[in-house]
Amino acid sequence: MINSSLCKTLGIQFPLFAFTHCRDVVVAVSKAGGFGVFGAVGYTPDELETELRWIDDHIDGKPYGLDVLVPENLVIKDEIDKSMQAMARRIPPQHLEFVRQLLERHGVKGGTELAMERPTLFTAELAEAQMDVAFRHPIRLIANALGVPPPSMIKRARQHGIPVAALVGAKEHAVRQVQAGVDIIVAQGAEAGGHCGEVSTLVLVPEVVRAVNQIKPVPVLAAGGIMTGGQMAACMAMGAAGAWTGSVWLPTTESEVTQTIRDKLVAAGSRDTVRSTCRTGKPARQLRSAWTEAWDATGSPGSLPMPFQPMLSRPALKAVDKSAEAGNAQARELVTYFVGQGIGLVDGVQSARAVVRSFMEEFVAAVEHMQGLVDEV
Repeated sequence: MINSSLCKTLGIQFPLFAFTHCRDVVVAVSKAGGFGVFGAVGYTPDELETELRWIDDHIDGKPYGLDVLVPENLVIKDEIDKSMQAMARRIPPQHLEFVRQLLERHGVKGGTELAMERPTLFTAELAEAQMDVAFRHPIRLIANALGVPPPSMIKRARQHGIPVAALVGAKEHAVRQVQAGVDIIVAQGAEAGGHCGEVSTLVLVPEVVRAVNQIKPVPVLAAGGIMTGGQMAACMAMGAAGAWTGSVWLPTTESEVTQTIRDKLVAAGSRDTVRSTCRTGKPARQLRSAWTEAWDATGSPGSLPMPFQPMLSRPALKAVDKSAEAGNAQARELVTYFVGQGIGLVDGVQSARAVVRSFMEEFVAAVEHMQGLVDEV
């Protein structure tokens, strides 16, 4: 559908990238002409092997990618003992008590234990093990969030002929990524769900495109608040090579979220999200809820840096979701999820394939509209 070097490189019809933690969404998007990107965070190597094998068996040979989260700056980066037991000993008692009281006030049972099931959470060692798995599968792209990819990722990707993508929230970050050898830049504005910077997509995309082009031609994907084909066309008019999306796939029929989260997403407006450190320890946009408000309120002990905050939040929010699904209205007040400001543009639930089709139709309509305006000049 779109004749670009990026589409030819990846073997896709339409440069719509779908970042998701759901294998079903990856398959649906890629089979519909886009490019599904599976988020590997939270998976052990064995679990990731299971997920990628399932994708391979259902995607009919269509291309897909993998996103691995390797934070460039982590407080435990240079520590010798990175075991979960060692990290658990560093979590202050007041933080544990804060979580206990918060859950208790909302009638949530359990969730006060620390997340101890990942032996090397958010570490280079885990990333290497995930890459061992990934490169055994026919992935067509590997991406890293939260900083410059480790040199081994770029080296191994080169050996397999796979482009490396990286997310940035500022033009200076994009320059560093290109200088490090990254092949595709994802310019993610502050409107985005999950980890994001402070510059809006409208400003960031042309700023990054201009900065990158002064070094060498590297495709830039626009991200942050993009929920329609019209927005995608606008970003490409600013120089982007396509769109990297995430939030738009959450309310789909295939996504991994609970029904409570899906209902809250559909009902949410663009002002119902907040950029907070309360879930991961790094600024991440998510649904505003009693959980986010409690952590950001006066009297909160304050979020811990990554990876300590996830050790608190993951089991707690898992218990919250379970309680909310069981009908606990108080627990529902705590329910949150990573999502961008564009969620206000979603007004219903549909299949991931239907979302791809809508993007394509809206993109064409936007291009034709602009062409009509040009013809009138």
